[in-house]
Amino acid sequence: MAKRINRAIELLEQDQPVYYTGAHTGHILTYEQGKKDAKTYADYINVGMEHGCYDMTGLANYMKGLVDGGPTNSGHRTPAVIVELPVDGTNEDVIRANAWQMRQILGRGVHGLLLCMAQSADAVRTFVEECRYPINRLGIGEGLEEGRRGVGSEADAMHIWGCSRDEYLRKCDPWPLNPDGEILLGLKIENVRGVSNTEQSLSVPGVGFAEMGPGDLSMSMGFYPRPTELPPEMVAARERVKNACKANGIAFLSGGTAENLKERIDEGMRISGASEEIATAGREYTKRTMPV
Repeated sequence: MAKRINRAIELLEQDQPVYYTGAHTGHILTYEQGKKDAKTYADYINVGMEHGCYDMTGLANYMKGLVDGGPTNSGHRTPAVIVELPVDGTNEDVIRANAWQMRQILGRGVHGLLLCMAQSADAVRTFVEECRYPINRLGIGEGLEEGRRGVGSEADAMHIWGCSRDEYLRKCDPWPLNPDGEILLGLKIENVRGVSNTEQSLSVPGVGFAEMGPGDLSMSMGFYPRPTELPPEMVAARERVKNACKANGIAFLSGGTAENLKERIDEGMRISGASEEIATAGREYTKRTMPV
């Protein structure tokens, strides 16, 4: 039934909202938990390594558990897995110095990465380049230099994806830059510096989704404790991210509740963390046909 390796991308291609689950810290990364999560209601699983443990052995075992517990009811080998990077998106030098994180995490067979504290277009460009193999040429000379991921990183990941080495090397490339790509690269705009560069950062080829991070942005703007309702400055920041996503043809990630979910979908939200109840309501609203 599945047309792609990455369930989330397959849905986004259909303009269907994607719903994720998973903690931003303390995610349980064991083989047993992977087998259990293989039947999740969610379209992708968020693994928080920005503040949670940087656990490559756990992540490798978790991905193997997802495979052995699968396939999903939609026919995908596993649910998609997107990992929040520990490194922040300050500038090119910071990303280059910490590119080993991207290679290690992608090498475990995950389906995407989220760059938190994205603050400059140079950082974002470098992030994309470090996640690509040099053989994939789309975008080179049009905002990107060639990829820097090395041979050998595919050895374990191709088994998780259930494909040949050649297929993995060509498909582990960012969508929608590469229409056949199977990885989602996202940005979290969550401080004043990042907001000021929103349009430039989101125009970098290879970005697949973006969000405004309200928790850190509220602190960066001097709001503490975090307001229960977004002040005008944060509303404006959210609008900048949403509008830049629309302008660049990438998915806008935003929170949704049972009360405002339909409104969020109508305004352009295409990725959201959601409980099973909220995800079910959203799927019914957009008349999704893919099995859960």
